[in-house]
Amino acid sequence: MGKAWAATDEHGRLVTVAVLDAAVAETPGWREAFAAAAESLGEISEDFTYTYADFSAAAPWVAYPAAAGSSAEMLFRALGVDYTPVPTSAPPSVSAAPTSAPPVSGIPQQVSGPPIPVSGAPEPAAHMSQVAWAAHSAPVSGQPAATQPAFEAQSPAPVAGSVPPQDPFGAPGRRIQPSEGPKQRIGPLVAVIALILVAVIGSGVGVWAVSTGSPSGSTGARPEPTASPAAPGLKPWAEAMLHSPEERALATAAPSMVFVEVILTGYVRNKQGNTLLRQQPVTFNRRCTGFVVNHDGHVLTNGQCVQPTPDIMLSGALSALANALVSEGTLKPADVNSFTRSRMKTTAFTGESPSSPPEVKVYGQLNVAKGSATAAPAIGATVVKALPLEEGNLAVVKLAQENLPVAEVNTGATIAEGSPFVVMGYNTSDTNFRDATYTVVSKPVTVTSVGNQPTGPIYRINEDIGIYSRGGIAMDAEGRVIGMLDNDILRPDRANRVVVPVSTMVGLLSAAGVNNSLGEADRLYRSGLEAYFKGDLGTAIDRFDQSNATSPANALAQAYRQAAVDSGGSKAGTSERPAWAVPLLAASGAIAVVGLAVLVVLIVRRRRGSWG
Repeated sequence: MGKAWAATDEHGRLVTVAVLDAAVAETPGWREAFAAAAESLGEISEDFTYTYADFSAAAPWVAYPAAAGSSAEMLFRALGVDYTPVPTSAPPSVSAAPTSAPPVSGIPQQVSGPPIPVSGAPEPAAHMSQVAWAAHSAPVSGQPAATQPAFEAQSPAPVAGSVPPQDPFGAPGRRIQPSEGPKQRIGPLVAVIALILVAVIGSGVGVWAVSTGSPSGSTGARPEPTASPAAPGLKPWAEAMLHSPEERALATAAPSMVFVEVILTGYVRNKQGNTLLRQQPVTFNRRCTGFVVNHDGHVLTNGQCVQPTPDIMLSGALSALANALVSEGTLKPADVNSFTRSRMKTTAFTGESPSSPPEVKVYGQLNVAKGSATAAPAIGATVVKALPLEEGNLAVVKLAQENLPVAEVNTGATIAEGSPFVVMGYNTSDTNFRDATYTVVSKPVTVTSVGNQPTGPIYRINEDIGIYSRGGIAMDAEGRVIGMLDNDILRPDRANRVVVPVSTMVGLLSAAGVNNSLGEADRLYRSGLEAYFKGDLGTAIDRFDQSNATSPANALAQAYRQAAVDSGGSKAGTSERPAWAVPLLAASGAIAVVGLAVLVVLIVRRRRGSWG
């Protein structure tokens, strides 16, 4: 009848795909039964809800998350067939099937293209019982009764314990035909029934209009959130399976992510005589990631990014100076590296005077960020406290803006070798460094080793998400921070594959006098997410509105609010029904009552033979 396959979707997630054989699908009734069984299983339990499907393909198929376990088996058993593993070495055999069923090929036909996510469960072609024996005996909606598959001819062997001994409608016995009574005039009866139908339809329209804007919103699948006025830095619905715990975790932490940029300006001069290598000042940038730890604007980020050592600053200044000389035609591109290395010990990077430090300006941006921005939406910042490389390489900076979305730090997190989690940080695919656009990216990773340093343990992971992710976060399944990303100085590429533990982060926050605490807007946002993922759209909209009122920087709150509205929800306690809805409902109800009373009288008189 079909097969189940292990597969991966476009995001690399494991799924199980149940495929109905193309020859079976061509037999009237089976395609509809396959779709109806998939719908019925999803109604029984969320564990059996499919993720992708194509019921119109030559070989219809439905895909379940691999974590759902035996969903494919349950689907085939719901259709009344046994489900057995394919032998690895034995020759193919013919499975038992009803003698009148069409031949079934052993290998499913190729399906129509790669799986495409569906916005919700497709409407079933027929409303069939969830019980296996009844799945095919009932006529399929939209088809003549003569084209329906007979139970004995088309249904596979019934499942033991769930099938009645025989089809109650398939008995060969002769039906008793009622005697033909006297011809009656049915015009008045039809008129009354038509009147009642009009009243019922009017009542339905009125009920629909009155219920518009109900807090519960639509019962169908919710669409993806759309871009809000301020585009979010991360789109969780594109990074994880729709409406999954993974999407919710990303949505919880992503609003707190901060793109950090440091702009350093000064002069490169020889240590002997303080002569300038170039009369114009030299400016270069350092870019990394951070996250908001307190709604008053405090951010945790990478220490060397915002407060580099003199050697790091001099190296950056010499590289910038060399590139400027190349653009001016006074230095060949091939000589840039030798120019920088040869002057590391003989020059210094200073301010306008040899004794003054270079100018350092720090900026932060939330959501989608733009390189080299110094005006809004960029937010000015100051360094509060920083730890040197040997003490943890972290820093606390204070943005000049409050009511920012916060990420919660999980102080009880435990990490061991082999532990899986998700990392997030800023990165870009643009090649123009100066004006590049930066967005938040995420990736699941695994701990490959656990090391020890004087400041505590550090964790190495198997993947990184780009050079600008320093200061990014590792998070748990609830979207709480369990570590910070840093570059691995033991690697030749110095990739950001080291995770600094929470204990170091908490120690720095304590020393800086900063508490990691959620604000009221953060609690409202998390409450809105909870309601949204439960389907309580009215409550979700209300919570997102309240959160946005005090924390407008949270672009994901705006995006998920719009998704709730697009799904048919509205603010709790509001109604957008038209003025005619209530009068129409009342009039339709009155007509229905009168019509029913007249119908009863007509039926009684007809039975007595007095109406003719």
